[in-house]
Amino acid sequence: MKRTLNHYSKFDTYQFVTFRTQDSVDDYLHRVNQNSGLSISQRQMEIDSYCDQSNKGCYLNGEVMDIIGCHLKQLDPKFYRLIAYSIMPNHVHLLFQQKQELQEIMRKVKGSTALLINTCLARHGKFWERDYFDKAIRDERHFLLTYEYIKNNAIKAKLEDAKRRFYGIYES
Repeated sequence: MKRTLNHYSKFDTYQFVTFRTQDSVDDYLHRVNQNSGLSISQRQMEIDSYCDQSNKGCYLNGEVMDIIGCHLKQLDPKFYRLIAYSIMPNHVHLLFQQKQELQEIMRKVKGSTALLINTCLARHGKFWERDYFDKAIRDERHFLLTYEYIKNNAIKAKLEDAKRRFYGIYES
């Protein structure tokens, strides 16, 4: 039985969303997700840390980063107010303020980019993992911590192109 996460969706809510390439998901990630001893946030941190070090499903480089970044910006302001993103080699972190239902936003983000990326890479089939992790931002402190996490994710992972992987509205 495949478990899916419950998603919180409310207009104007700030959301922190993470989604991964299908090929980055392996047995280790399934075991972490099944670990009922960890909170959802702890599981997500464990998974993010693993994905930062893993080379599985690492398609999000070069031209593919540009495709994703351009598409994410095109959805602002109709679907959301884009605050920040980090495009890691096998997953993406987003921070935005909802203007549509979360499910519709993610369908638009993942569906459109999957088609564009598969064309770019001359591949076919499922590109993104079916589910995604979302966390509604609770307060200003949570917002700032999330923004900094996204901003520093590629730097912390020691990626040479870390600056190119990050977009934030507060950066010059």
